[in-house]
Amino acid sequence: MAQDLRYTKEHEWVRVEGDLATVGITDYAAHQLGDIVFVELPEIGRSLAQFGTVGVIESVKAVSDLFAPISGEVVETNAELSGSPELVNGDPFGRGWMLRIRIADSSQLDALLDQAAYEELTREG
Repeated sequence: MAQDLRYTKEHEWVRVEGDLATVGITDYAAHQLGDIVFVELPEIGRSLAQFGTVGVIESVKAVSDLFAPISGEVVETNAELSGSPELVNGDPFGRGWMLRIRIADSSQLDALLDQAAYEELTREG
């Protein structure tokens, strides 16, 4: 896991660069889901509320909601995932990213987990 990321209890990760947050799911989540076959992402321009549902991830095992780790506006989605959803399994912190959000309130990052807290969560889970 990368040191510069923040995490949610629902297994999303966030990488902040300026006022943009890149979001995906963790390798732990990708492994738990199994082979991902479909990813539904929000439309560009949509306003998101922190921890609100923003999309769906479908695997051979389950269908799971994708949650917004931070409030803001969707400025980009990973178009590659529509044809290659397996990128989420193969490279969840790289090419398997899901969306970019223009951050509305950076203080919301304080509600997210750091790497140590996330590792503790996944050990318990």
